[in-house]
Amino acid sequence: MAESKPEISFIGLGAMGFGMATNLVKRGYWVTGFDVWQPTLERFQAAGGSITTTPAEAVKDKDYCVCMVATAQQAQSVLIDGDNSALPALPNGATLLLCSTVPCGYVQGLEKQLTELGRGDIRLIDSPVSGGAARAADGTLSIMAGGSDDAIEKGRFLLQEMSDPRKLYIVKGGVGAGSNMKMCHQVLAANQILAASEGLGFATHLGLDPHFASQGILKSDAWAWMFENRLPRMLDPEFKPVASALTIILKDTSIITSEARRAGFPTPMTSTAEQVYFSGLGRGYGPDDDSSLIRLYTEGKGRIGPVKGLAESDGEKLALVIGLLKGIYLCSAAEAIAFANRCNLDLDQVFDLCINAAGGSAVLQTVGPEIIRLCRGEQQSTGGGETLGELAQRLQEAVEEAQRLKAPVYLGSQALILTRLAQQLAPEAAGNVSRAVVAKVWGL
Repeated sequence: MAESKPEISFIGLGAMGFGMATNLVKRGYWVTGFDVWQPTLERFQAAGGSITTTPAEAVKDKDYCVCMVATAQQAQSVLIDGDNSALPALPNGATLLLCSTVPCGYVQGLEKQLTELGRGDIRLIDSPVSGGAARAADGTLSIMAGGSDDAIEKGRFLLQEMSDPRKLYIVKGGVGAGSNMKMCHQVLAANQILAASEGLGFATHLGLDPHFASQGILKSDAWAWMFENRLPRMLDPEFKPVASALTIILKDTSIITSEARRAGFPTPMTSTAEQVYFSGLGRGYGPDDDSSLIRLYTEGKGRIGPVKGLAESDGEKLALVIGLLKGIYLCSAAEAIAFANRCNLDLDQVFDLCINAAGGSAVLQTVGPEIIRLCRGEQQSTGGGETLGELAQRLQEAVEEAQRLKAPVYLGSQALILTRLAQQLAPEAAGNVSRAVVAKVWGL
């Protein structure tokens, strides 16, 4: 072990935190971990880490602390409000990386509270992560870091040790900017996780073989990272293995919608998704993989009396599913980028994060730059590719077919409302204009 490497304290050894902490151990750091779950501590010790039974003991004499607990409430407890909390024991000038996904309002409040408690010396870095447990263990996470220049420079080496060098985003705007960037990405994630179930559920109501339908979707311009990632578990009779529980994405939607209300910003797509997630939670699906929400879409099939759609061939039916998904992806992309614009984020940086992470889709790839130009007041392209009017018509055909089949399409119905509203707000949208014009619904 290199003597020059500083000792690190690590609070929170859950699925992500354990991988992040053991990655640092493998890279030659002496890491002292704390978690409320004793078996996890024992497992971390077996992996080469040092363990303690309180946050205060973990951070004592450590100039660097990583906090990776599940919620803002847990962060507040281990750092300040709980028994034997970390704050009083943190050395003067310590660097604190809050890697948990928390609201911007919380982490900005934490920065203020540190000053009020006489610990303005602590260098706080707002640094939520994304990428899953495997990338956490490999040290190849996406990290969105905001903080003072001094804090970022002090903690940069640690951010680099935990991230893919291409996916470390230093976000301008100070503390809170990192959380806002993660939040805007999760707008895409939240909508596209549910869209995967909605699209394949709709295909089932149409009578399509799910394997045939899914392969057609993956090869089309309705491809999305979330659909491809969730597909094996959606097709599994027990939706296994559990890779990402419903409660996890529901935590993210709660952050998005609460922060949107705080900012006075509309999130019709994410709010719709959140309500559907609540329905799944009420059915006891909380600990299940979020891919299992396809049950909400298929549970009524065969129980609603005789129904008949207009589409006859498999090709016609697949086109309806693709039209539905493209409408959803367009509106979720517009909502995410418009929210990022409201948060004063660097839109090019946001786009780079989203297109290369779990929020990526073929629709975002093509229309994202157009929406960014709209945010900047730049001229839109007027030719080539699918227009907003054409997309809205195909989306409407899908929603109408779903109505004939009595099949639920929560996100698709909301997306259709938004595309039609965009056409009313901007009469020129009925003509040969970019799909990006839908973003005008969000005040652009």
